[in-house]
Amino acid sequence: MTTRTSNDSHRRRLRVSVLAAVLLGSALPAVAESVTDHGKALVETNCARCHAIGETDRSSHPDAPAFRTLSKRYPIADLEEALAEGISTGHPDMPEWIASPEQIDAIIAYIASIQEP
Repeated sequence: MTTRTSNDSHRRRLRVSVLAAVLLGSALPAVAESVTDHGKALVETNCARCHAIGETDRSSHPDAPAFRTLSKRYPIADLEEALAEGISTGHPDMPEWIASPEQIDAIIAYIASIQEP
């Protein structure tokens, strides 16, 4: 009787663990997607006037690089410091903008998601 109870208990714990893993796994892409979407909204609001922010558009400002090609210039993770300190260099008429840590994470997630190979 003890072996059966022990096996039943083990099976229940295993089912709960599997269910938790499935639920957690399905929630993670939604969170990542919302961060990326937030980053896209931020660059649409703050950067799209000059920069190409999508996968195929063109920058309207000749000195503003397309975001999808930024990884060819430097590691995308290096943008974190620049965004935190306020990007004041770039193209000559680029406004200074200091992003919050949440905004920085979202912007980097979005930019990383559109990089050309």
